[in-house]
Amino acid sequence: MLPISLTHQFADRLPELAHPWRAEPCPSAQLVVLNESLATDLGLDSDELAAESGVDLLSGAKLPASARPVAQAYSGHQFGGFSPLLGDGRALLLGELETVQGLVDVHLKGSGATPFARGGADGRATLGPMLRELIVSEAMHALGVPATRSLAVLTTGRPVFRHGREPGAILVRTAASHLRVGSFQYAALRGDEALLQRLADYAIERHYPELADTDQPYLGLLRSVISAQAHTVAQWMLVGFIHGVMNTDNMTISGETIDYGPCAFLDVYDPATVFSSIDSESRYAFGQQPVMAEWNLTRFAETLLPLLDDDPNRAVDLAKSALEGFAGQYEQRFMRGMYAKLGLARTPAEDCDEVRGTFSNQDAVSASWSQNLPLNSLVHDLLDLMQRRKLDFTGTFRALTAAADDELEPLRAQLATSNNANGECRTGEFDAWLERWRAQRPDASVMRRANPVVIPRNHAVEQALRKANAGDTAELFALLEAVTDPFTERTDRARFAQPAPADFTRYFQTFCGT
Repeated sequence: MLPISLTHQFADRLPELAHPWRAEPCPSAQLVVLNESLATDLGLDSDELAAESGVDLLSGAKLPASARPVAQAYSGHQFGGFSPLLGDGRALLLGELETVQGLVDVHLKGSGATPFARGGADGRATLGPMLRELIVSEAMHALGVPATRSLAVLTTGRPVFRHGREPGAILVRTAASHLRVGSFQYAALRGDEALLQRLADYAIERHYPELADTDQPYLGLLRSVISAQAHTVAQWMLVGFIHGVMNTDNMTISGETIDYGPCAFLDVYDPATVFSSIDSESRYAFGQQPVMAEWNLTRFAETLLPLLDDDPNRAVDLAKSALEGFAGQYEQRFMRGMYAKLGLARTPAEDCDEVRGTFSNQDAVSASWSQNLPLNSLVHDLLDLMQRRKLDFTGTFRALTAAADDELEPLRAQLATSNNANGECRTGEFDAWLERWRAQRPDASVMRRANPVVIPRNHAVEQALRKANAGDTAELFALLEAVTDPFTERTDRARFAQPAPADFTRYFQTFCGT
């Protein structure tokens, strides 16, 4: 008996965006990682999932009668250029799982080519990129960043030839949904307003049900997605995450982070950092992420214009007004996070923050933040010093956490090992900032909750993946244990807290392998 039951609401409600398909048979599927914690959260039995029938289900070989697997259709702006038809080229939505938290999509990656596969692609995936998504998505969840999650990674028993012979693999991903800006672009491109409205109604039902009975539900949807993305991107910036491929087909309506192909994390703080091999113009550099999120949201707003108002000019005005709220919401969420990372006092703006789908308190929020210019200056001055001194992002904030408890040696060690060939930012300059910060009486307990000890350091991830590809998963599981408990300091995890050697960072690139 299969250990799961699935609904097919997306396939039923939006057949124009759903192409029925089946996963490619696997010669001999085997579990590499089963996320038992997530399984429990979803109300699933880990032992049943690990059994033969569970592996058959997770590989897509045998599905419950309730499932209607589909490949989803969507469009997307990819590095600024519009592609009218993208879709799940090597992925399948198996269906939705009914949980106490609501519907959760169960989705395969690497399950074989679909009709949306491009350029003769085989639709298969290799083990390393699937494990990378597992590591990073679970780390993001543990860091408090909205993210899709990874239930399992399996090998298929079929080799895949990319950079030589590599193990074929499938990732089982869960998500609040896989609705994305590109889904709305696809519907809008068809010129079918009834389809666009059904898609918007489905998005509201899945993610923002409180909007259903309001006077302007579609304007509320736009505002809610803006708010969700402002929160998510601010969280990226607070943990040093670089998505690497912020195309509109990779921006969810729920606000969850999705697709971990060329992603990476900062070591040295530098807003210009790019690791993605395909981002030749630095479009999605670390510091550009808020700007590109707003650009993507503008594309989303364009798709909703027919639903916002019958008068096209009025619809454009409503969309522009909504989009103007993004920058303020992002800045507020980012600065509040930075205040926590520096152990600074709460601000009046926090009391105005939890407002979804409305900007009624925006003036109060803006006024509140304007009263905190000294603290804002403290934040921006630190980031400037970190950039000029070439300080490690995560390590510096952990060292400051110790400094808030009058342990200055970790901070001195950070400064001593910083790489600054131009001789700028003398220690005295940092000492002056430190004096200003300590005058605010930072709260170390707040900082310990806001500043992780461990993130998925790029070199640590690469080492774990190399060993896993060779059949040794011990380092993979050790890294997973560390990144899913990121705020706990343990001596046996010290190697995962160390920044990469300079030579590694200088030549490191990520690839769109997922």
